[in-house]
Amino acid sequence: MSLNIKLGVSTWLWTSPFTTETISLFPKIKSMGYDAVEIPVEYPEKIDGRKVKEALQANGLKPVVCGAFGPTRDLTNDDPAVHEVCFKYIRECFDLCNEWDAKFLAGPMYSAVGKARMISPEQKKIEWDRAVGNIHKVCKLAGDRDLSVALEPLNRFESDLINTAEDVMRLVNDVNHPSAKVLLDGFHMTIEEQDLEKAITSVGDKLIHVQVSENYRGIPGTGLTPWVSFKKGLTNINYHGVVSIESFTPEVKELAGAVCIWKNLAPSQDEFATQGFSFLKRLLTN
Repeated sequence: MSLNIKLGVSTWLWTSPFTTETISLFPKIKSMGYDAVEIPVEYPEKIDGRKVKEALQANGLKPVVCGAFGPTRDLTNDDPAVHEVCFKYIRECFDLCNEWDAKFLAGPMYSAVGKARMISPEQKKIEWDRAVGNIHKVCKLAGDRDLSVALEPLNRFESDLINTAEDVMRLVNDVNHPSAKVLLDGFHMTIEEQDLEKAITSVGDKLIHVQVSENYRGIPGTGLTPWVSFKKGLTNINYHGVVSIESFTPEVKELAGAVCIWKNLAPSQDEFATQGFSFLKRLLTN
């Protein structure tokens, strides 16, 4: 059974950070067959929203806007001043979403990526409650702009708060706001989930974005990911959003170090994108 989905790819596959000049990738991405491009907004001040909008339109690409959440953008931090920095950043991302007609901001915005510690149940509850309260504020900001937020579980090495579909649905239910939605990433799922079909199905219509790479962050279709189970889950919920390849280049040392990519995962990043596109198109649209 084929699915009514669009295929996308993150510009992180080639470069970081995204700047206005990164739009030079758009014609290549379109020529490879992609319908959508994931734009990771690390530094909003480096992006001319108007020029990016023109480039998206000129190349017929649908934008997906993703946030980047390091230690200075941590909604579970003990210091409320850090929360305010994160809220300001999120508002800037929402501005870009509205300018580009993107319908949501995606990412693990409930905490800082890499915040993975053994903490007491009491501290865990404090941080969970902070995440719930602050994500509710984010959802109110999103709702005022006719946007949603797609909350992403991360694997245990990158977060101690939200690792599974069950975790993220608990967060969504606790936040209890119509703008609170879900992003699932197949890479994290192959580490944390027992059954991909069951996990995806459990999220249902809250799922508004999907990211993929192989279990080792490589080209989809070349590793151990149970893709049949993955497709069954998407089929069960009649998913009709974007499925986007997210991986990284070892050439950008800071980002590669953050995600522990120490070697090339494909002969070239272009081959990664083209081979990955072919596999996903066969899997999901035939």
